[in-house]
Amino acid sequence: MYRTLFSFLLLLACTKFTFAQSDKIPVGHIQTPLGEIWIELDDRTPKHKKSFIQLAEAGYWDSLTFNRVIPNFVAQGGCPDTPEGFNDPEYLMEPEFHPDLTHSYGAVGAGRDDNPGKLSARCQFYIIQNPKGEHRLDGDYTVFGKVIKGMDVVDKIVKVNRDQKDEPLSPISLHVDIRYLTHKEITQLLTQ
Repeated sequence: MYRTLFSFLLLLACTKFTFAQSDKIPVGHIQTPLGEIWIELDDRTPKHKKSFIQLAEAGYWDSLTFNRVIPNFVAQGGCPDTPEGFNDPEYLMEPEFHPDLTHSYGAVGAGRDDNPGKLSARCQFYIIQNPKGEHRLDGDYTVFGKVIKGMDVVDKIVKVNRDQKDEPLSPISLHVDIRYLTHKEITQLLTQ
């Protein structure tokens, strides 16, 4: 009986190990005319992570652009800013601030207007391009990920010619999807 129980527990442990090794991690992938950007989505902001995955898998951003680009600040994409702010409750969500998720170079955050609850506009995201970071935004805007590959592309995006509203003169289209990768595949991606 003990041998059978031991065999069962060993089989169970091996099965769990196999499942753990084959787990896939959702990674944000943005294709632009200037190249690809890969984003690690942070588990410490589960609502924002889930929202980004939902919108990407629905193709929400695929007809939109990086609509605001400012050197030494941000590349911002998704739904454009409007004078009246964001008023569609379907696209607003509670902030998820975490002290370890700051606006450092490559941080990915959720846009918002000046609403007093600091609600995120889940339809808009930005990437911090300032090498020194933008820590004045910490605690006011939710950071939910970071660029793990493609900051050279973000650096190109913020340097394009733009108008007085910081909108690129030639649109920078977005195709955003989610790639499900193993740890090994992520490591290979980062070394390519």
